[in-house]
Amino acid sequence: MILIILKIILLVVIAYLIGSIPTGYLLVKKLKGLDIREIGSGSTGATNVKRVLGTKWFLVVMLIDALKGYLPVLVAVRWFNFQICYDVTPVLVGAAAIIGHSKSVFLKFTGGKSVATTIGTYIALNPIVGLIVTAIWAVISYATKYISLGSVIAVCLSPLLIIAYYPSEPYIIYAACSAIFVIFMHQDNIKRLISGNENKSRK
Repeated sequence: MILIILKIILLVVIAYLIGSIPTGYLLVKKLKGLDIREIGSGSTGATNVKRVLGTKWFLVVMLIDALKGYLPVLVAVRWFNFQICYDVTPVLVGAAAIIGHSKSVFLKFTGGKSVATTIGTYIALNPIVGLIVTAIWAVISYATKYISLGSVIAVCLSPLLIIAYYPSEPYIIYAACSAIFVIFMHQDNIKRLISGNENKSRK
């Protein structure tokens, strides 16, 4: 039992470190010599990267940031598929990856808003739920040109989707908590959406 707990702790720490890899920051620094935290929203996430590097790098950062959540959780799902830890370990790992992205140890605990990383964890936890959340995000973001709106709505619907497709109590709690976290990270965006001052994404 002690060995199992130590392995879980190690995996959680690794997930946090993987989540902390500042993809957007590193790309903008490499390609433009700029600190993305001093540009636009100050986020290191894909949406802010798009303002500097365009759509191609936006998609690259989205994919990498999603993988930062997907891969550690997939390992947790595959390796800890026994009763005592199943469903609990993957959500702990997912939470660590999300926190790592937003509070990166490599950037003095700054970072992005964790949407792509969160969706990546959903895909690993339950592919159907993850792909539906991705589709909702894509459709709303494209239709309204507000990526923040698509992000918030998609993640907020995740607890209901978990209930529908995999009603595991740890997963439901995780989806609810991650939705609250994403809302918190987007509170300024939500205020701008309400006031009509939110920036639309460009094609």
